[in-house]
Amino acid sequence: MTIPASFIQELIARADVVEIVGRYVQLKKAGANFMGLCPFHGEKSPSFSVSPTKQFYHCFGCGVHGNAIGFLMEHAGMGFVEAVHDLAGQYGLQVPEDDASPAERARAASQRQKQATLTDVLEKAGDAYRKHLRQAPGAIEYLKGRGVSGEVAKQFGIGYAPAGWRALASVFPDYDDPLLAESGLVIVNNEEGKLSEEEAKRYDRFRDRVMFPIRNVKGECIGFGGRVLGDEKPKYLNSPETPVFSKGRELYGLYEARAAFRDRGYALVTEGYMDVVALAQLGFPNAVATLGTACTSEHVQKLFRFTESVVFSFDGDAAGRRAARKALDGALPYATDVRSIKFLFLPAEHDPDSFIREHGAEAFARFVTEATPLSRFMLEAAREGCDLTTAEGRAHMTSNVRPLWSAMPDGALKRQLLGEIAALVQLDAAALSELWASTPGPRKPGGASAGQRHNEPPMYTGGGDDYYPDMPPPQDYEPPRYESDSKPKFQPQRKFTKGKRWGGKFEEPIEPLRGRGTPPSRPDVAVRLLLSNMAQWEALSHELHLMLCDLPGSHGALFTWLDSQLHEHGVQPWAALREGLRGLDFEPLAERLMAVSEAGPVPEGEEEQHLADAAKELTSVLDFMLDDRLKAQQSEAIAAVGKDPKALERYKALEARRLELRNRLRPSGTESA
Repeated sequence: MTIPASFIQELIARADVVEIVGRYVQLKKAGANFMGLCPFHGEKSPSFSVSPTKQFYHCFGCGVHGNAIGFLMEHAGMGFVEAVHDLAGQYGLQVPEDDASPAERARAASQRQKQATLTDVLEKAGDAYRKHLRQAPGAIEYLKGRGVSGEVAKQFGIGYAPAGWRALASVFPDYDDPLLAESGLVIVNNEEGKLSEEEAKRYDRFRDRVMFPIRNVKGECIGFGGRVLGDEKPKYLNSPETPVFSKGRELYGLYEARAAFRDRGYALVTEGYMDVVALAQLGFPNAVATLGTACTSEHVQKLFRFTESVVFSFDGDAAGRRAARKALDGALPYATDVRSIKFLFLPAEHDPDSFIREHGAEAFARFVTEATPLSRFMLEAAREGCDLTTAEGRAHMTSNVRPLWSAMPDGALKRQLLGEIAALVQLDAAALSELWASTPGPRKPGGASAGQRHNEPPMYTGGGDDYYPDMPPPQDYEPPRYESDSKPKFQPQRKFTKGKRWGGKFEEPIEPLRGRGTPPSRPDVAVRLLLSNMAQWEALSHELHLMLCDLPGSHGALFTWLDSQLHEHGVQPWAALREGLRGLDFEPLAERLMAVSEAGPVPEGEEEQHLADAAKELTSVLDFMLDDRLKAQQSEAIAAVGKDPKALERYKALEARRLELRNRLRPSGTESA
C-alpha cells in the first residue's frame, strides 16, 4: 500500500508529539521543552527531551530521536504502515490508499473494522472476567497461593471465567452474535454440519478458569489464556486462531515487559502465564511466555525489535530440552555478532517461581548470567548421540551441525564456530569448509556460504550524493573500487569478466549505472544489496537499522519503507518489492540502482558464492558508514565538553568503537573461513 508523502507530512504536523509520548512517559515542563526518563534505556535522571515546537523527541543519554510516528515504531514495536494507521486513527484521519482499487480499499477498511470490533468484544469480556474475580473466592485463593498480589493481578488484567456454560450471555445480550464465536469466546457445536445455525449449540469456551488477557504491543486485548484451579485437563486453554490472534506470532506479557527489557538489558522467555506473572511479582518484570506453542522465528524477530539480548528459560527435564531445541532453530537466523542469545536450564524440580522462592532473586539472576550461550548449546545439540571418539561419530556430528551452522548469519560468531566445529570433528576449518562447499546441503536463508574466497573487503568512498564524509583509508589498503566523483577524473576503461582474478583477488564485474556516469555512493550500494537480498536486513543490528532509516532524502525514506515491508509481509524478492514501490517518491532511486543487479544472471553453481560476496560487500560499506556516524557523534561530544560531565567519557567510548571498526576493515585482520 502506498501512503502519499503529503499525508505523512500532514499527519506529523497535526499530531502532538508531546501528547503521544506523554501517554507512555511522564513528562515535566522544562523551559520550552518537556523532559522525562528515557523509555529506551534505564536512567535515574531525566535526559529525554520532547520539543512541542519541533515536534521531535531526543534522548541526550542514548541518542534515540524521532517524530510521533518513529516513537510508535520504536516504543510499541509497530511497522511503519501500522504506526501511520494507528496515529491517523487517534486524530480521526483516513489514511489514503492511492494505489488500491475501490474493492481493495473496501476490503481493507472492512478488515480493519472487523479487527477493531473483535478487540472491543474481547475487551468487554475481559472487563467482565475481572468483575467475576472479585466474587470468586476460590480463584482469589488460588492466586494468593501462587503469591500473586492484587497489584500484579491488576497490572496483567487477570480475571475469572465462572463455571456456567453460558455466563457470557449476561455480558452480551445477543449471545447468538457471530462475533462471539469469531473472537473465540463462544464455541458453536453444530454436530459436524448436521444442525442449522439456529439449532446449533452455543456455550462459553472458558469456564471455571483464571483468565489471563493476551495483549498486542499496543495494549489491545486479542485473546485469552485460561488456567484451571485444580488438576483438570487441559490445564491451560488458549483462544483459537482469529483475525486478531495468532499464537505463533504473539508473546504473553510483551506489552507489560517492553520497558523492562531496556531497564534489565534482556528479555526472559518462559513457558507459561504463571511464570510471567510470578516473575514480575518477584522482581523480574522482563519476562514473556510463548502461548502453548514452540518458540518460532517470528517470536524471536519480534523480541529483537525491543532488545539485543534474549534468555530462554526451560525446565531441566527432557521436555524442556526438546523445547529449547526448537527455540534454537528459531533463534539461529538472528544470532548476529551484536546479539546475545542464551539458554537457561533450571533444576528438573523447579520452575522460575519455585526456584526464586527457595533460593532467592540473586541466585536466579546469577543463573541467568551463567546461562548457556547459543554457540555452546548448538554444539551440545549437534553432538548428542555422537561418539566423538570414533570417525563415524564425528562424521555424524558433522552432518548434524551443518544445517544449524548454515542457518546463522555471516559474521565473526559464525566463523569462530566453524573453527570449533572443525576441532571437534578433527578436521581443519579449511577442509570442513571445502567439504560442505563440495557436497549438497541446506541453503542458508538469505546469507553466505562458508567458503569465503573474497577475503579482502572493498573500500567505498562517496559519490556526489554521498551524505557521509570519506574516512581516510589505512595505509595497507588497495585503491578504492568506488572513486569519489567530487573531483571527476578520467579513468581508463577496464574490462572484467565474471570470476576473473584481478590483483590477486576475486572480483565481481563492476557494472556502470545505467543513465548515470557517476559511481554509486555508500547509501546507493546499501540500497542495491538490501533490495537484492531483503533477508540481509533482518541480520543487521538495531543501530544499523536506525543509521540507514535516518539517512536524509530518498535513501532514508526507502530504508524506512523496507523495514515496514519486512514486518508486514516478511522477506520478499525484488520482483515483489518493485510492485510495492509503484508511485513512491523513492521508486526512481530503487529502479536506477537495481538496474545494476539485473545486468546479468548469476552463473549456475555460483549462487552461494554470489550471496557470500554480497554479504561481505554490505558489511564493509555499512562499517564505513557507521564510522562516519560515530565520528559525527564524537564531534557532538567534544562540543559538549564543559557542559556535560560525561561528554569526554562518551568521546572515549566512541573512539574505542571507531578503532575496532578500523581494525576490522584492515585486510590483515580479515579471516578466511
